[in-house]
Amino acid sequence: MRLLILSASVGAGHLRAAEALELAFRQLSPGATVKNLDVLTLTNPAFRRLYGRAYLDLVNKAPQLVGYLYDLMDQPPSPRRRGDRLRVLVQKLNLAPLIRFLEGEHWDAVVNTHFLPAEIIAALRSQRRLHIPQYTVTTDFETHRLWVTPPCEHYFTATEEGALNLQQWGVPPGDVTVTGIPIHPVFGQPKERRACLERQGVAGDRPIVLQLAGGFGVGPIEQLYQAILRLEIPIEIVVVTGRNEELRARLAACEVPARHRAKVLGFTDQIDELMLLADVVVSKPGGLTTSEILARGAALAIVNPVPGQESRNSDYLLENGAAIKINNVATLPHKLTRLLQDSRRLDQLKEHARALGRPQAAFDVARWVLASE
Repeated sequence: MRLLILSASVGAGHLRAAEALELAFRQLSPGATVKNLDVLTLTNPAFRRLYGRAYLDLVNKAPQLVGYLYDLMDQPPSPRRRGDRLRVLVQKLNLAPLIRFLEGEHWDAVVNTHFLPAEIIAALRSQRRLHIPQYTVTTDFETHRLWVTPPCEHYFTATEEGALNLQQWGVPPGDVTVTGIPIHPVFGQPKERRACLERQGVAGDRPIVLQLAGGFGVGPIEQLYQAILRLEIPIEIVVVTGRNEELRARLAACEVPARHRAKVLGFTDQIDELMLLADVVVSKPGGLTTSEILARGAALAIVNPVPGQESRNSDYLLENGAAIKINNVATLPHKLTRLLQDSRRLDQLKEHARALGRPQAAFDVARWVLASE
């Protein structure tokens, strides 16, 4: 088989889902040819900047606008059909190298972890320029209308609610399977806690708080870190700043009260072990990061959800008892202290997190696709 996985570098989550699927396909079908491609590498710099970087800029500078646009576009397609056609046309013009690539090579199936390539393939198939079966894997706990890209053989969603979202846009129930969000296989591997403590240089003799800054280390990370350091109860805090080295250096220079221990990391490929060790993870509720946290059974303290998909992810986690929400930095020390001092409530959050976790999602998707081709 020749399998093509398409994603788009709009944030890091879509790429991580694609990577998880690639690993699952290679493990389940060693003889298959598997290619994992970020479609924004096959466009011009201006479109790449507009489509990828502009999203991060809006998240940082105008998050309410992101939420407004998200809700505006999550509407029945018929009144905006002309706008949809124009948007797809602009995308096709700027992704001409991707179209040439798709038309120039044979693939048995395409699996999308972003709706951009799914829209392109659907448009080409509608014009009978392409005949590749495509499968779409959504990456948040609810499913936005833009993920609906017929013709599409099958959709994979994170939750039953996500499946119902697709059905209201006309996707037949039989064309949707609830698998969870694909995450790296390592998050499903059992590991011994003591060995993880030693490898990560963490003592583990007090509550462990893991603070995440995302792959790009953006947002009010320093203010959140300072607020965690104001907790009166002794804790061990590990903060991961991603690829933002300037932020890592600033946090490393912060004075840490004697009652705490602190460890500041940049990019790490061992985040699964840190999540396994953590009692509470302080993070934005991105779909991929949240799925990783749930798979490792840690409680989540939600901060700064981006209006739109992340605010809906937040709702899902709160409704299912796997998280608390911190609405502003001033209340963070109080809310974290109350949680860490209430072992029964903390254990309940962890139990609910494990119940929601889907560490095998990538393999479930891969098995379904392989069985269908």
